[in-house]
Amino acid sequence: MFAKKSLGQNFLMHRQTGERIVLAAKLPQDAVVLEIGPGTGMLTRELLKQADRVVAVEADGSLIEQLQETFSEEIASGRLEVIHADIRSFDASVIGTAYHLVANIPYYITGEIIRQFLTEEHQPSSMTLLVQKEVAVRIARAKKESLLSLSVKVYGTPSYCFTVPRGAFMPAPNVDSAVLHIGDISRASFATPQQEAKFFTCIRAGFAHKRKRLAKNLEEFWAREEVVQALVSCGIPKDSRAEDLPLSDWLLLAKELS
Repeated sequence: MFAKKSLGQNFLMHRQTGERIVLAAKLPQDAVVLEIGPGTGMLTRELLKQADRVVAVEADGSLIEQLQETFSEEIASGRLEVIHADIRSFDASVIGTAYHLVANIPYYITGEIIRQFLTEEHQPSSMTLLVQKEVAVRIARAKKESLLSLSVKVYGTPSYCFTVPRGAFMPAPNVDSAVLHIGDISRASFATPQQEAKFFTCIRAGFAHKRKRLAKNLEEFWAREEVVQALVSCGIPKDSRAEDLPLSDWLLLAKELS
């Protein structure tokens, strides 16, 4: 089976890596799993050993028939459902129950997929993703915060599980990958949808210009007096940079500025 460059396909080749991804997902016994891009089914097979039910969404129509043939028994028993669709237009509410997202996703839609499911009305309980190593480090291990890391941490707890060398895929990508787990996903940080929207307005403003200090960035969206008062109320030094503030400070600041 040839990988399609247009779909960003890099097929997982090692069963042991699939096993480790499923272990990292920490699935409960009766888990329902949404898998994005099952490809040749390497990870799907390992998920079926642990999960109660797997819903696999595949964008490549040429792989659907092969998956249906390979997993005919699991499909017949109702343990596996293979859906031909672009995950970016998939409505997670059709799953109809709590679910866990596990996926080897194309690098070029990583940020989009993370955003889509963390902000989805029917959020997953957890996400376990095979992503570019640099992205996993930025979200879960970097000492400085970023727009991406804060956007993840406000909904759940990210952890860097393990590195996956480029040779584990066919074709091999140009960089190493890593497994990122995001657990305890919820909207507990926000009392209302308005508060959620204001938080994102605040962090986008704060990171608008990387070289500028936080206060200067915020002054493009709020009056200077309002910004100064908010920083003082939150106990944030006036010369702070956006990347230096932990999530707790951002949540306070968003409330003050709203």
